[in-house]
Amino acid sequence: MATIRNEIRRLRFEHGEMTQQALADRINVTRQTVNAIELGKYSPSLEAAFRIAAVFGQPLESVFRYSPE
Repeated sequence: MATIRNEIRRLRFEHGEMTQQALADRINVTRQTVNAIELGKYSPSLEAAFRIAAVFGQPLESVFRYSPE
């Protein structure tokens, strides 16, 4: 089964210990959505993924990693 891993938690802490709520406010989703994305329980829309990457000034592939198996 394919998995998508992310570096959101690490990036939040590297950016002044940004809270999940602060990130959620910047990308227009709920804090619960950010939590689910971080835990790998929910895959963000492509638009939300690009917004997350933009908040951290990172390319998409530095924030999200796709593993075919």
